[in-house]
Amino acid sequence: MKQAEREELIHDWNAPYERPRVRVQFVDETLRDGLQSPCARDPRLEDKVELVRLMDRIGIHTADIGLPGAGERARHHIRTLVDEMANLSITPNVACRTVISDIAPVVDLVQATGRPVEVCAFIGSSPIRMYAEGWEIERMVQLSREAVAFATGHGLPVMFVTEDTTRARPEHIRALYTAAIEAGAKRICICDTCGHATPEGVKRLVTYVKGIVTEMGVDVGIDWHGHRDRGLGLINTLAAIEAGATRVHACALGLGERSGNTEMDLLLVNLKLNGVIDNDLSGLSAYCAKAAEITGVPFPQNYPVFGADAFETGTGVHAAAVIKAFRKGDDWLANRVYSGVPADLFGLEQSIKVGPMSGKSNVSWVLERHGVEVTEERMQRVLDLAKQSSRLLSDSEVLEAADATPTATLKFGPE
Repeated sequence: MKQAEREELIHDWNAPYERPRVRVQFVDETLRDGLQSPCARDPRLEDKVELVRLMDRIGIHTADIGLPGAGERARHHIRTLVDEMANLSITPNVACRTVISDIAPVVDLVQATGRPVEVCAFIGSSPIRMYAEGWEIERMVQLSREAVAFATGHGLPVMFVTEDTTRARPEHIRALYTAAIEAGAKRICICDTCGHATPEGVKRLVTYVKGIVTEMGVDVGIDWHGHRDRGLGLINTLAAIEAGATRVHACALGLGERSGNTEMDLLLVNLKLNGVIDNDLSGLSAYCAKAAEITGVPFPQNYPVFGADAFETGTGVHAAAVIKAFRKGDDWLANRVYSGVPADLFGLEQSIKVGPMSGKSNVSWVLERHGVEVTEERMQRVLDLAKQSSRLLSDSEVLEAADATPTATLKFGPE
């Protein structure tokens, strides 16, 4: 089937996605912000190295690899990851408070390795945080200016980060960003630290910050860092890109403190489908699996795209359409006839199972895939078993039922 013919098979009601005028970059926060997830464990160093390699494979530009101020173990891991990244396209960054004592170890690290490391210097910015901490805006501006100047004075690239920006006053945002930019920061980061923002709020805030940069007449990039306390992390990040953010932050599987951060995997999926990026994402499933494995945080069966159920069906009508497409010898059709996300774009495939809502086509398909001759008697045996089940059958149960006598009894234990 020709591409033009394929395009006629799907009528798209989505509004045309407004493509960013500049290339969107990605910051992976899995190994720093992601590890603040209460149920995550800090991975072994060799596992962190492997995950960084997978980040590089899917086109991540830079990764936050730790907090130097957290202690000697953290600094050892950071040093090893910096050395590893020397052979990759992905680059390292580290998180530091806006105090010179946090940034000084990064100066030592860069001098020791001879490799650049971006400093992400952060400070709270909302009135509620200022009140709780007993901070005054004048002192915050002074600390920010001194910390950024110290870093840039030692040749370190700096991204200045305002925590809780989505609940901060405009005049405070302006004062903090102005001080940081004047001190040499080349990027500024807007944070929805508490997952407060809505998409419209994101657009207004990013537009406001763009205005500050424009007024100053500087070439400074704008980052977006979002959380998903309201379940809006992903859509807010897409809104930030539409509004003009040029670099966005996310974590594998949405790992992070409380409800987590924007999901890096789903962000890449959506930008790929929207035509914003052309990354080879066939390794994205391996990236998700490795992140879950090394942090000890499993993701749900029905997690979009990468969960075990994402491309699996046992429903007769749905499965029949997929099977008919496969029988036409058209994988493109089979991956789209009952899925808004084409499995083949991400190195995955459709899976047909047999369960209580299945029909003969499901059974026939599974038997054929395992090289078993399909007969009416075999199909009926499997269907009789499936109708008694409260769940999908495993392929081994299907094969056993196909050759079992009608009086055979199979157990339905959990899988």
